[in-house]
Amino acid sequence: MKPSPMLSALLRKASFSFAVLALSSSAWAQSIVMASTTSTEQSGLFAHLLPAFKAASGIDVKVVALGTGQALDTGRRGDADVLFVHDTVAEEKFVAEGYGVKRLPVMYNDFVLIGPAADPAGVKGKEVVDALRQLATQNASFVSRGDKSGTHAAELRYWKAAGAEESKGSGYKECGCGMGPALNIAASSGAYILADRGTWLNFKNRADLQILVEGDQRLFNQYGVIVVNPAKHPHVKSAEAQRFVDWVVSPAGQQTIASYKIGGEQLFFPNADR
Repeated sequence: MKPSPMLSALLRKASFSFAVLALSSSAWAQSIVMASTTSTEQSGLFAHLLPAFKAASGIDVKVVALGTGQALDTGRRGDADVLFVHDTVAEEKFVAEGYGVKRLPVMYNDFVLIGPAADPAGVKGKEVVDALRQLATQNASFVSRGDKSGTHAAELRYWKAAGAEESKGSGYKECGCGMGPALNIAASSGAYILADRGTWLNFKNRADLQILVEGDQRLFNQYGVIVVNPAKHPHVKSAEAQRFVDWVVSPAGQQTIASYKIGGEQLFFPNADR
């Protein structure tokens, strides 16, 4: 039995309405994959930043938190749409090789050298290069991330500047892990460690660790953002990724970064306009 003309019209109208609703919901529920550092994730920044971006754009950001080296490799494979990382030399190489559209500075904070409050190696207040040289000489216990992250790359630069690239001392150990787990190992073993300040401020399991070396200009830690090049990987959601980049370097995104604090202390400092 055929439906009446009125019923047919109502069914057509209902089908059209559901189609429009499905399309609009799909458009609003877009998502991108961002490969980023463990420091931006474990510092709590993304839990603060990404909901603000979603509210402004409707785009969900799924974060894969890795060391910067691994994040860049993820981009090279086309397994991420955008990168948020902190190793300027490696980032510029990534773009020069054609894997990234453009690198833009976003924010900065700094690295700090952390160790036991008793400071058995006596490095407190020194510049970072002198401190590492002394740690190597005394075979002090030191936990390195050893994961090709931005923090690990910075640490290796400091060891090289200290003339201890090949002789870091018998206490030097690599964990091949993220910043949080590395800090846990240092806390449980009373070791020295280089960390980004943001993750340290958000770290709850400090034991008797404290900041011993800070303020050295070498410890400056710049973050950049890069859209993965769709010319290399056509499936990349470059338009949505670019919307994130445009937002995070805009006054709204920069203010959101600046407003993230722990205990009244600002963790990251926006500098997209530098």
